[in-house]
Amino acid sequence: MDPTHRGPEEYGRDNDSFGEGPGRRRPARDQLTPDPGQPTPPQARVVRLISGDYLLTVNPVDGSEVELCPPGEQPGPPTRRTAAGRADRERATAPPVPPGPPAPQLPLLERAQERERLVRLLAQGRSVRLTGPAGSGRTALLDAVAADCADLAPDGVVRLSGYKRTATDLLYGLFEAVHDAPLHRPDRAGLLEKVRSIGAVVLLDDLEFGGAPLEELLDATPECAFLFATVPEVAAPTTDSHLEEVFLAGLGRSAAVDLLEQAVERPLTDEEANWAGDLWFESEGLPLRFVQAGALLRQRDLLRTDPDAYGEYGGRDGLPADVPFGHDQAVDGVHIPLPSLGEGAAPAALLASRLSGPARDTLRFAVALGGEVPHQAHLPALIGDTHADAALGELAGCGLLSPAGPRYRLAAGVVTQLEAAGYGEDATDRARTAAQHYAWWAGHPSVTPERVTAEGDAVVAAMAQLVPGDGAGQTSVAVLLARSASPAFAAGLNWGAWERALRIGQEAARIAGEVAEEAYFHHELGVLALLAGNPDRARAELETSISMRGVLADKSGAVAGRRALALVADRSGGPLPVVLTPPGDELPVPRTEEPPSAPTRATPSVTQTLSGPYQAAPTVISRQSAAKAAGGARGGRFAVFAGARRNLVATAAGVLLTGVLGTVVALGLTSGDDDVQGNQDVTTEQSRSQDDGEDEVPADSPADGSTPGSASSSGSAATPGPSGGEPTPSSSGTPSTDPTGPSDTPSSDTPSSGKPSSHRPTKSTSPTKSSTPTKSPSPTASPTDTGSPTPTDTATEPEPSSPDTSDSASGPSSSSSAAVSADSSPTVA
Repeated sequence: MDPTHRGPEEYGRDNDSFGEGPGRRRPARDQLTPDPGQPTPPQARVVRLISGDYLLTVNPVDGSEVELCPPGEQPGPPTRRTAAGRADRERATAPPVPPGPPAPQLPLLERAQERERLVRLLAQGRSVRLTGPAGSGRTALLDAVAADCADLAPDGVVRLSGYKRTATDLLYGLFEAVHDAPLHRPDRAGLLEKVRSIGAVVLLDDLEFGGAPLEELLDATPECAFLFATVPEVAAPTTDSHLEEVFLAGLGRSAAVDLLEQAVERPLTDEEANWAGDLWFESEGLPLRFVQAGALLRQRDLLRTDPDAYGEYGGRDGLPADVPFGHDQAVDGVHIPLPSLGEGAAPAALLASRLSGPARDTLRFAVALGGEVPHQAHLPALIGDTHADAALGELAGCGLLSPAGPRYRLAAGVVTQLEAAGYGEDATDRARTAAQHYAWWAGHPSVTPERVTAEGDAVVAAMAQLVPGDGAGQTSVAVLLARSASPAFAAGLNWGAWERALRIGQEAARIAGEVAEEAYFHHELGVLALLAGNPDRARAELETSISMRGVLADKSGAVAGRRALALVADRSGGPLPVVLTPPGDELPVPRTEEPPSAPTRATPSVTQTLSGPYQAAPTVISRQSAAKAAGGARGGRFAVFAGARRNLVATAAGVLLTGVLGTVVALGLTSGDDDVQGNQDVTTEQSRSQDDGEDEVPADSPADGSTPGSASSSGSAATPGPSGGEPTPSSSGTPSTDPTGPSDTPSSDTPSSGKPSSHRPTKSTSPTKSSTPTKSPSPTASPTDTGSPTPTDTATEPEPSSPDTSDSASGPSSSSSAAVSADSSPTVA
């Protein structure tokens, strides 16, 4: 057996079933990396969801498409979640547990009275507004009340976050917490109908609005009992809301000292107890300050036992930079002084200086994002350290973080303290780095919309920090991030973040001059306004998007915009919108329904001239000639004589034609049938009279008074067809011109003043085909602008005779000549 090609080789059989022999081959694996020579096809994440009566198709390429939901695709009524389902959802939407050793569990001190009152009011179905300063422990009190109210309402306890949320966002959040409706977002009427029947205790933390929006929220949910936790700076509710007010103050001095001992997990020394009393007076007893002070004491204890504990992260001689010299004597360890009172009241900078390098970099990214802390899964990529996810545990243990919905943000006052310490010097560069990372991550097909929605606050903050941007490329990065994240927000039903991302992206695209992206954002804003029930705003946004895409010749995007705009007009009850057709989408020119006419050459329109070389066709009618023909038909036979000069020219042509008709009749009577039958090609010459001006009109007159087919305004000559006296256009597509200028020789009574073509019979000089004068066109062509005779080719095409309709196809010039000849022909006869 061949060691290279393992397989049977006897009986003349090659390796057909093993390896890569000439027989059946193993199918190739999917390439993990694309071929550098072949472009990678773009991967688009298209999601279809129902919003009220509309079917929304989130298309990241050309823009979302919206249409009325087809019959049979309307989802059924949403089902209510069970108690187990609500518990699972609450665990899924809770902030992740920080890695590392668990932080000490602190008790809820001096809050028993407020806790009991809140539970009693909620059990009575009353709504309460809990007001307290930042850092007063409102979130910890809500956790305790949630455990006490678990069995009060049929729909249980619903935890919501009002951080950067509107009343509409909270209503949809309440609907999603109680009902299970994947990829279904009811309209306003359906939402109000569903939330009206919800009976739950709603604990809403970080409320940011009051007044009329708060009253709207309460009116929409009459069966719910709310506990609003907010700060005193938020607007107060209206007098008609009938909310119970509960104010949450700071802790007493003894309770504050007890909390500090719980945080340090040991009794305080007299020096530390005195320091804690001064801190209580300075911080007004806020629990957050004592949690952070406990972190300072733990770091001090670590330094006393291990002076080199923070040496690798900074400081001199293994000690932090704030430790003065002379304090390295060891009694029961290194003597480390207590922090100053100012450091205890604002401890963020001192706490950060004793953290690890990845933890400090995480704080810098959080300051750059306006206090939003990236998820721990993004920290290794942002910082460049595989173990950077452990930094979240360090920050949480120091009291520098506070939960905000499904994620964390910096605690109250930490951003200001860190900016004063210099953590915001490179904020722009870090915001751009975070935006680039989020743009790649949000646009990856493996990332679900739910994950992007959970990180929505940090994503929106990253793009907001770059607009308006002074540095090169900042706004372009914001456009890229908004382009990648906004479809995920729409598919994840977080339409508040979707709208914010679209507006920031539209402003960034306008600043960066990216017209195509700006048109996309306008289109998405129009679709969002339509789904939200604002047709006027939707119409304005869609018209702006269509006009921009028309300039860019974006046909697919313009079509999507027109469809949405037509749906807006249909739903609003107004007329269909009139939208300018972009270049390249012109509709075909309507043709006038007429009987078959004599073949004439029509003047090419502007569209035909720009699109390609003009070729004469028997039935082509330009817009200009058709409009003039229609105007002439409305005005009568003599409507073509619109100017005095043209009337004079037509009269002169008629007088000249009267003298020629005698010769025409004589030649027609003397000509034999044999000569006419043997001569199928007849030459028509053109000449110019001395008395004619530049604006002369060609005049060809049949003897029976009908309107013949004549040359168009371009000056081409008409040739009679072989089957009768009907003229046919010349085979050449362009008129012939004489470079020497117009001839000074007047037209004669002979059929031709020039030489015929060399390939035609010389014995045939008569343009008539029979002795009947009514079928013979005039032997003399009208003067044209070319000024020189142009013989026609021998190749002609027989056409059906219809002299009554050639006037509309030949234009005003032929109409004038036909009118003169019709008046003079009866006299000759």
